[in-house]
Amino acid sequence: MGVEIRENPVSEEEFEEMKQFVHDYLEASVENEEEGGRMRWYPWHSAAYRYNHILNVAELAAEIAEQEGANVDVTRVAALFHDIAKLEADQDVHAEEGARVTREFLESHGDYPESFIEQVCQAVRDHSYQGDLNDVPLEARCLMEADLLDKVGANGTTLMLLRMGYEARTHMDANEMVGRVLKRGEDAVSRVVSDTAESIAHQRIKRVKWFKEWLESEISDMDELDPDAEFE
Repeated sequence: MGVEIRENPVSEEEFEEMKQFVHDYLEASVENEEEGGRMRWYPWHSAAYRYNHILNVAELAAEIAEQEGANVDVTRVAALFHDIAKLEADQDVHAEEGARVTREFLESHGDYPESFIEQVCQAVRDHSYQGDLNDVPLEARCLMEADLLDKVGANGTTLMLLRMGYEARTHMDANEMVGRVLKRGEDAVSRVVSDTAESIAHQRIKRVKWFKEWLESEISDMDELDPDAEFE
């Protein structure tokens, strides 16, 4: 008798268990690093930020996968694990290391089909690929598109403004920083392949353009302000 394969191999309870594992793994990556962990010199590269980014990508990737006909379970699980090694491994190997951790977890938790495990691990390995997104499997492409889109739009703008404060830069630099988000969005559009991802990207870019226009309309009058005045 053959082994029965569930149409949806990951239950919501199992997915919640995976989320908890990823959260705890990231926290441990920071605690185990004597100097605070790689890239911890910016607060948004903390375990908390990285976990939030992962959840954002998992949600976006699942949305893209559903619209584009990809395997949603493969895509969202791969998205959940894609940056699990980000805080403990060098950038150029974190995807491969993440795939190793992913396989260890999936093989030791639950009874997932080998084909499912391999697809998930392949997507995690592929997510840092810098070439044409048409060259990777559909599930990996959905993950990569979501990863590109997370720092575009209102979220990306907020992160840039937080960076300004951390670097002790003034609000006069805000337009430049928002411009960087806009450029990132335009770069994302040039890479994404699916209609779904492109639509999300254009929507987010539009929000950034609106904010930049409002900002520029106020910055133009800033020379007339009293530099010694305090904000209420």
